[in-house]
Amino acid sequence: MFSLFYGLWKYLYSKTEFHVLILGIDKAGKTTLLEKLKSQYSNLEGLPPDRIVPTVGLNIGRIEVSNTKLVFWDLGGQPGLRSIWEKYYEEAHAVIYVIDAASPSRFEDSKSALEKVLRHEDLQGAPLLIIANKQDLSEAVSAEELARYLDLKKLDERVYMFEAVSAYDGMGIKESVNWLVEVMERSKRTESLRVRAGYSSSASA
Repeated sequence: MFSLFYGLWKYLYSKTEFHVLILGIDKAGKTTLLEKLKSQYSNLEGLPPDRIVPTVGLNIGRIEVSNTKLVFWDLGGQPGLRSIWEKYYEEAHAVIYVIDAASPSRFEDSKSALEKVLRHEDLQGAPLLIIANKQDLSEAVSAEELARYLDLKKLDERVYMFEAVSAYDGMGIKESVNWLVEVMERSKRTESLRVRAGYSSSASA
């Protein structure tokens, strides 16, 4: 009986939990991405794209990948809502920054908002996944083209990657999540959050 309860306890409490911010300006497809994540990794049926409305405040999604729990915080991207982003920086293990790759006229606004995010000291060292979203549209630029446009040369030794994704049909999502889990598990940012929470380097968050 003891071994049964111990096995159950180990299963429930040995999983590492990571908090991931999903940021980007409005209409980039952040909530569509979150709904697709939920449908691909859990038994929950994500909302269809035509029923998704702009986020006002916060949406939360949870998935599990092997022995890892991921909690996503999807924050509204309208100009008047971006000021609340920083309230969530301190507890975030990583950032997913979503850009509408089919809307070049908004790249400058996306770049400006991203640069402000990266300058904030509460996100120092957090791994960054930049998603070139809406690859299902013929006018979308590639992840490489977007990387050249953003020209992010100074990221204070931050680990980052660009990924071509379609939140509509799921292209590139699992590759993105696999990369994110891998880098978070060995990130100095993760270790510092564990220490602050009172865990040793060998403990699970």
